[in-house]
Amino acid sequence: MPQSLPFRSPEQVAQVACGVSELLEVLWGRGQAAALAGPLPPSQFRALTVIEGHQRVNQRTLGAALGSRPSSVSRLCDRLEAAGLVERVASPTSRREVDLRLSRRGAAVLDEFRASRARELEAVLRSMAPAELSTLVKGLEQFQEAAAAHIGLLDAGPGPEGQTEATA
Repeated sequence: MPQSLPFRSPEQVAQVACGVSELLEVLWGRGQAAALAGPLPPSQFRALTVIEGHQRVNQRTLGAALGSRPSSVSRLCDRLEAAGLVERVASPTSRREVDLRLSRRGAAVLDEFRASRARELEAVLRSMAPAELSTLVKGLEQFQEAAAAHIGLLDAGPGPEGQTEATA
């Protein structure tokens, strides 16, 4: 029978999660150094992830998801477009709006960064016992769902074999 864990407040869990997040940044930075596409600033990675989750998104929605000002989002989108990572397309719902979607190159860059991050994580996870891995994955799946809902994404990203809930 599994040992019951002591109750932890959201504040206590947040402190642990922040520590884990910092370690993940170090691991992912190592993975980025090995990526063929070169380094991708965290702000651009976050934007690409949000755009992918929505499939198409306007700058206002992107800014809300990122918690950024319109002028910052506009400059970010200009950089992403100049790098060939996103495309601006006419909005199907408004003649005055422009939507953003991932370009093929943007999708490939996201795939490459996710693969390099996964390799770094797998190296750490191999040192954990199977029971610890099962507990970890259950908690992470629940966190992923809650975080996606919190930032307004229907799906937090690719699931098994690169599918999202919308395409599975």
